[in-house]
Amino acid sequence: MSSRTDLIEDLMGRFPHVPREAVIKEDLLRGGLAFDDSALTENEGGDVKPKSYFIFSFDHRTLPELGAAALRRPPEEIVLTGGPYELRRTVVSVRTNPDSPYRVKPDDDGRLKLFLDGRAIAEVGLPPMPDYYRHTLANGKSVMEVAPTIQWGYLIYLTAFRVCQYFGAKEECQYCDINHNWRQHKQAGRPYTGVKPVDEVLEALAIIDKYDTARASKAYTLTGGSITSKVDGLAEADFYGRYAQAIEERFPGRWIGKVVAQALPRADVQRFHDYGIRIYHPNYEVWDKRLFELYCPGKERYVGREEWHRRILDSAEVFGPRNVIPNFVAGVEMAAPHGFTSVDEAIDSTAEGLQYFMSRGITPRFTTWCPEPTTPLGRSNPQGAPLEYHIRLLEIYRATMEANGLSSPPGYGPAGPGRAVFSVSSFMDSLPAEPAATEG
Repeated sequence: MSSRTDLIEDLMGRFPHVPREAVIKEDLLRGGLAFDDSALTENEGGDVKPKSYFIFSFDHRTLPELGAAALRRPPEEIVLTGGPYELRRTVVSVRTNPDSPYRVKPDDDGRLKLFLDGRAIAEVGLPPMPDYYRHTLANGKSVMEVAPTIQWGYLIYLTAFRVCQYFGAKEECQYCDINHNWRQHKQAGRPYTGVKPVDEVLEALAIIDKYDTARASKAYTLTGGSITSKVDGLAEADFYGRYAQAIEERFPGRWIGKVVAQALPRADVQRFHDYGIRIYHPNYEVWDKRLFELYCPGKERYVGREEWHRRILDSAEVFGPRNVIPNFVAGVEMAAPHGFTSVDEAIDSTAEGLQYFMSRGITPRFTTWCPEPTTPLGRSNPQGAPLEYHIRLLEIYRATMEANGLSSPPGYGPAGPGRAVFSVSSFMDSLPAEPAATEG
């Protein structure tokens, strides 16, 4: 293809059943976008909600390499509409890449647009600063630091433990920059609490509950790095579970409680449920056996792929299959040096994993891989996976779901193009819209 425009238009033509919004969104998520200085935020003092770096960097450059975008953060997300492709409302998580062919800047009339190859292709909306971000905890910490919201305010993201005990080249997942992201924020002098005290989380949630008068926030996710020993004297289930217990006691039923953790033994999973969690995300990361062993060495060493999958199935007996939603990192299947070299092979492998879980009533979801530069796979694959892989994945994902009689998973807001708010992949944009009562 001679240009990125040619590539996306070719894929729109070849895959007409995939919403055109999803084609552009996936390209932005896999390759990032650049911001004109005039399109950056004024951090927490401005009118635009800034990027919170809620767990990973999701950037194609380190903070020292981002220049103005490191000092005046880009927005948390953008929303795209209109333009020559007549885009329906599309929420996209911001992944900064100064070299991207996509650029957010004002047009000649001062209206913010998304430009591709120098041509305006969409109107750009920025997330307004929520009222609850304008308040601080009693100790001076910001709500954004303790309990940031994403997905256009739908999800409160509680990264309770901001580092991972899978550490070093022989244990860290090869696409994950959680530990580096913590280090770079500390080195830049930014507030970035390693372990968030329970009372601070409750105080931040009380502020959100008070000032979120529109009740835009519907769910919270408890997550952080894997715990292989203990943190605060607690193993993983009880460390993360104590937050859920405190939240549900203080705010019973206010939000849908979700936890992203390792695939734990059934007794630990039961404790999550007893603490008040309603949705469990034991992420399986990548389906292929060889790639899991190579790209998730810590998880292979401590648990192992087959045991990980067995525990996912066991957890469905505790939460119900619909409420077990393991994530995988879409695109690492094609990461050199060990990944598949053809889109066909990669899709076949991923489809096998989707069928394995969906045939059992479990609906995985996925995050579009961002090749962060401090990770081994990010360094060796700066362009990420081919866009065609991501578009065909959306096609096979929906087909497998429909073949197994499943619908969009709970806790992700509305499905359908123009309605979805899930911002780190397009799977919700690509599913059919459903009645409001099922949107969860």
